[in-house]
Amino acid sequence: MQPQTVLHTIPPVYDQNSRVLILGTMPSPKSREIGFYYGHPRNRFWPVLAAVLEAPVPRDIQEKKALVQKHRIALWDVLASCEIAGAQDASIRNPQPNPIETLLSGSEIRAVFTTGQTAYRLYQKYCLDKTGIPAIPLPSTSPANAAVSLEELICRYQQILPFLKK
Repeated sequence: MQPQTVLHTIPPVYDQNSRVLILGTMPSPKSREIGFYYGHPRNRFWPVLAAVLEAPVPRDIQEKKALVQKHRIALWDVLASCEIAGAQDASIRNPQPNPIETLLSGSEIRAVFTTGQTAYRLYQKYCLDKTGIPAIPLPSTSPANAAVSLEELICRYQQILPFLKK
C-alpha cells in the first residue's frame, strides 16, 4: 500500500469541563469514512472505555459523544496531517501536529493519555513543549494490537479514572 497525504478532518470532542484528553495518532481510513474516532468495528476502544466507566457500550456517534462528554473526557489525535499507508502508524512521514495547546486552554484537562506508542512518541516530540503536560501512554486498542487482551486493556485504561474525579 502506497502512503498518501491525509488531513485530519474530525473535530476534537471536548468542552470546558473536560478533564482527561485521550489522543490517538491519526484517524484510520474507517474512522475517516464514518467521521468519528475509533470507527473500525474491531477496534476495542469503545468497549474498553465503556467497561472502565461502567457504562453500556455506545452504538453510534451520538452515544459515543454523550459517553465521553458525560465523563469529562476529550478525544482528539496528535496529528493534523501526515503521509500514511492505510492505518499503519509505522509508515507515517511528514507529521504535522494538531494545536493541542488550544484545546487545553479551553478546558480543565488535568492529564493527557495516548492510545499507543506512536501517538505517545509524536506527542512528546511535537506537543509537550507547547502543552507542558507529559503524556501517559496506554496500549493501542487497534485490532492490529491483538497481543494485548481486552482484560489487559481495561485494566490499563483505568488509569484515567483518578483524573475524572471532582
